[in-house]
Amino acid sequence: MNKIAARFASVIIGVFLFMSSAIPAGAIQNGEFDFNEHPYVCLVVFYDQAGRPLWRTTGSLLSPTVVLTAGHGTSGTSTARVWFLNRITAGSGYPNGGGINAYAGVPRTIEGYSSQNSGGLPRFDYHDVGLVILNSPVPARVVSQYAALPAEGLIDTLPMMSAVDLVGYGVTSQEKGKGIAPADSWLWDRQRNSAPASLVTSNGVLNSEFLKITANPAKNRGGATFGDSGGPVLFAGTNVILGINSFVTNPNCDGVTYAQRLDLPDILDWIHEFLDPSG
Repeated sequence: MNKIAARFASVIIGVFLFMSSAIPAGAIQNGEFDFNEHPYVCLVVFYDQAGRPLWRTTGSLLSPTVVLTAGHGTSGTSTARVWFLNRITAGSGYPNGGGINAYAGVPRTIEGYSSQNSGGLPRFDYHDVGLVILNSPVPARVVSQYAALPAEGLIDTLPMMSAVDLVGYGVTSQEKGKGIAPADSWLWDRQRNSAPASLVTSNGVLNSEFLKITANPAKNRGGATFGDSGGPVLFAGTNVILGINSFVTNPNCDGVTYAQRLDLPDILDWIHEFLDPSG
């Protein structure tokens, strides 16, 4: 692991140790290489005021200049850069600077975001939504298809076990045993992966804020893992984002995972302020 990758891992694991009951979600386990199935899904790196890389997430391009990601990725950062690549190669400039299909931007975090009040889960995120506003538009030759927002209240109309597609960059497989702690045992293949999954019911306050998603690799299903959050949970076979990956509940990333719902009226209104700045 190079120094930058180690720095990213230490940040992620540090968050994990601080939040014992909820761990930032990441890329896709039991997934497959995405090829160009979801070209609007990108890798996002955030930087401090001195330009040092802090951590990475996954994002989705909503328009030529607006990238959707997780609020716990954008919060507390100064700048960001996104990459639209199937694989992160040596020539990409990752993670320190520009390169192939890389675009710089400014992070924005939704008003009301909180890392201390999750409506029932202590010490995790509420309204876990952020954006990166790019300094220049992504040309159509790079990305010509965009992710779409859901209709307000759409998720409340979906039956249990509705099919979804997960897409993300980051850790994808776990090297179990050998005395390695679960949180340290994840491997990253530096590519965009995708996998099918299903929605399951969630009770109480979680249901009003988060999607609950299967994370069992059986039956050709995949699941989100920790390492980088913000990737889309797509209504299966479409570009409609139902939610963005937010957290898992254990360092093995099994059982179920949770995603921030996007169909809430105040979240949709906030995003549209940037998509439709003229009103």
